[in-house]
Amino acid sequence: MENPLLLSPHLNASSRMKLLYKSMKPFSKDGAKTEAKSGAQEKKNRLSLLMKKSESHPNPTHLDAFEKLTYASSVSPEEIKKWGESFDKLLSQEAGMDAFTRFLKSEFSEENIEFWMACENYKKIKDPVQLSLKAKEIYKTFIEKDAPKEVNLDFNTKECAIQSISHPALNSFDVAQTKIYTLMEQDSYSRFLKSNLYSDLINSRPLGYSALRRRSRSFTFNEFKDAQPDFAIWL
Repeated sequence: MENPLLLSPHLNASSRMKLLYKSMKPFSKDGAKTEAKSGAQEKKNRLSLLMKKSESHPNPTHLDAFEKLTYASSVSPEEIKKWGESFDKLLSQEAGMDAFTRFLKSEFSEENIEFWMACENYKKIKDPVQLSLKAKEIYKTFIEKDAPKEVNLDFNTKECAIQSISHPALNSFDVAQTKIYTLMEQDSYSRFLKSNLYSDLINSRPLGYSALRRRSRSFTFNEFKDAQPDFAIWL
């Protein structure tokens, strides 16, 4: 194999390094060029598939590193740290609610916080007609079997909600709401406090910064860990 560096003596240092880098290739036991090309094409196809999946599932809580800071990130780090004191304190602030909702969306479980908020708004309704309509809407959206945003409730709790709908009252969904609140507090809340999103907010970093750094490092290592230099170019 002829040395590409010797064939191009006019190149500057930067161009020569790029030429050297291009000569690097994935290691293969049999050294077959066709197998190396096949491996490179397979990686390209996998990357393309991942990008398509990401585009088909837009997720406000799987955030781009350069996304503008939201209302949640405008709160002082001291206030954000207080969210770790209790789940109540987190939900008592609009910014905390926003951040937690983003986190749940990243786990595809945002129906829990949406149901909880729907119940909160339901209890503020004063008109009996609107109360009845809202009760049916909540049931069809979150409680009935195969509902579009069905939450995880046991049989007895669902039955209690069904019976309440016939004569809706402000406390019709209290039992179900408490169940979901407890589920979020004991499960999702602890993960939220350990999440990249919460860490970024506390440290005043752009949302998604920590996750993107880890993905970038992993991608670089995994893509080039098997790369071997072609020492023949030095001969």
